[in-house]
Amino acid sequence: MTAPAAGPRVIVLTGASSGIGLATARELAARGHRLVLAARRTEQIAALARELDPTGVRVLAVPTDVTDDASRRALVAAATGHFGHIDVLVNNAGVTVEHGWWWDDADPLRVLRVNLEAPVELVRLVLPAMRARGSGHIVNIASVAGIVATNGLYSASKFGLRGFSLGLRRELLGTGVQVSIVSPGFVKSEMTASARLPMPGPEVVARAVADVLSRPQREVVVPAAYRALAWLDRHLPALSDTLVSRVVIRRRYGHDKKI
Repeated sequence: MTAPAAGPRVIVLTGASSGIGLATARELAARGHRLVLAARRTEQIAALARELDPTGVRVLAVPTDVTDDASRRALVAAATGHFGHIDVLVNNAGVTVEHGWWWDDADPLRVLRVNLEAPVELVRLVLPAMRARGSGHIVNIASVAGIVATNGLYSASKFGLRGFSLGLRRELLGTGVQVSIVSPGFVKSEMTASARLPMPGPEVVARAVADVLSRPQREVVVPAAYRALAWLDRHLPALSDTLVSRVVIRRRYGHDKKI
């Protein structure tokens, strides 16, 4: 098996304009990596690229809709055209149903398109070249909600992403291509702005992403305290039901009224 590439790498990062993606871009740039920043918000990623690298040589901003096939292909083509190859794909872009119950939302399946379908399709685009080179790294940003179910559609997307990642990792054993999952709990971001929960900043996730590139792991849960919730859900599910329904669901999604 080929050893993971050492030193700076070419990294495609989706969802780079805010929250975990923004913090991760800054962390990776600080560690010397070359970045391709992908997000729909053109002005934000262009400004971030200038902040991280005023020369425009080491950081490239590519406006991208990860749910659109042509946009995904354009992202991979732009990254390859600028840097020659892609060492790492970080699938970070993600959405949830922010308010109310998912079944009342006009388009709840967008959660699956962004959180699950898009990462699968992006992996399909970058994997042939990685396998041909015998090196590469796929890092999928899942969630503790993909270990401990909290929201029907969001958890479905993150359980699916974890299952895809775990299976893909085994499919690629011996090829030199690494697959890692980073599963955050609640951290401060636009997505969690309305949550009434104690939360660290997204930098804790950014450091975990950067660290896993140097020391590949199958899955990292951050903050580490959420590992206790995963244990509780597995071994004491009734107690976990109470905790998740009374604390997580109500304080995260504002579902204070019973149906």
